[in-house]
Amino acid sequence: MNEKKVMLSGIQPSGDLHLGNYLGAIKNWAARAEEFDCYYFMADMHTITVRQNPADLRRRTLEQLAQYIACGLDPEKNTLFIQSHVPQHAELGWVLNCYTMFGELSRMTQFKDKSAKHKDNINGGLFTYPSLMAADILLYQPDFVPVGEDQKQHVELTRNIVQRFNGIYGDVFKMPEPYIPKTGARIMGLTTPDSKMSKSISEGCVFLMEKPEDIQRKFKRAITDSDTENPVRYDPENKPGVANLMNIYSAVTGKSFEEIEIEFAGQGYGKFKPAVGEAVVETLRPIREEAARILADKVYLESVYKAGAEKASYVANKTLRKVYKKVGFVPR
Repeated sequence: MNEKKVMLSGIQPSGDLHLGNYLGAIKNWAARAEEFDCYYFMADMHTITVRQNPADLRRRTLEQLAQYIACGLDPEKNTLFIQSHVPQHAELGWVLNCYTMFGELSRMTQFKDKSAKHKDNINGGLFTYPSLMAADILLYQPDFVPVGEDQKQHVELTRNIVQRFNGIYGDVFKMPEPYIPKTGARIMGLTTPDSKMSKSISEGCVFLMEKPEDIQRKFKRAITDSDTENPVRYDPENKPGVANLMNIYSAVTGKSFEEIEIEFAGQGYGKFKPAVGEAVVETLRPIREEAARILADKVYLESVYKAGAEKASYVANKTLRKVYKKVGFVPR
C-alpha cells in the first residue's frame, strides 16, 4: 500500500468566505482527500499580527471550520484543526526564528505591504511570521503546500530554511514543493468586474452564509452594459460584467458559454441576472444550511477540532522532538 503524499494548507479566519473562495478553490478541495493526506488549519495565530476583536476572531474561526465541513471537507478524511490548539507551531516557530536571517524577513513583500497599511502597529510578529509559517509547514513534513501567487515567496523562504537547517544537522526536514492548485473559475466582483471578488467590497461580494434574498438583490444590481442588440454573449474584453456573470453561471450549472448564449438568446439582462442569482442561491443553499446546522451543534464541532488537534499534535510532536534533539535541548 503506497502511503499518500501529505498536503497542508492554513487559512486565516480573518473574514467570511465568499463565492470567489468557493468556486475558485474550496470546491476542488474535497477531491484532494482521495489523493493526499490533507491537513487544513485555521491560522488564528497569524491573524493577531493585526489587532482583532477577540469575540469576532473566536466566532469566525468556528464559522470557517463549519463552512469548510459544509463545503465537503470531511473530518473523517481530512485533519481539520485550529492552529493555536497545537502548541508545537509556536515552539518550532521560535527555533526557526533563529535559523531565519533578518535580511530574508525584511525582503518579504507582505511585511512591506502590511507595515504600510498598519503604520501604528508594526509589531515583531508581523516581521517574523514567515518563520511561524515555515514551522506550520515543516511540522507535518508535507510533500506539497498549495500556494497562490502571493504565497510563493513564503514557500521559497521555507525551502531556504530547510536547506540551512538540514545543512547543519542532517536530514531533519522534508523539502516541501509548492503545489499550484487546479483553480476553478476566477470570479470577479459583481460591482467591480475588473477586479477579483473581495470581502472588502461587500456590495459586489456574495458570501456563502448570505440570505437568498440578499444574494438575489446583489445579482440584480450587478454591473453589465447597455448592449440591447446581443446582450448575453461571452466577450471578456468588451463585456467584462457579462463575462463574469457567465463565468459564475457556467461554474454553478456546468453549462458551456455557448449553451448559456443559446439559453438567453433574445432575452435581456432583466431575465439573465436573476437567473444567475437563482442558480447561485441553489448552489449555496445546502452549504449554508449545513454550516448553520454544524454551528448549532457545538458538541460535534468541538469533537472535530479536538480530534484534529490531537492527530496534528501527534504528528507535529515527532518532528519537534527530532528538532529539539538536534539543536541540543535536554529531552523532556
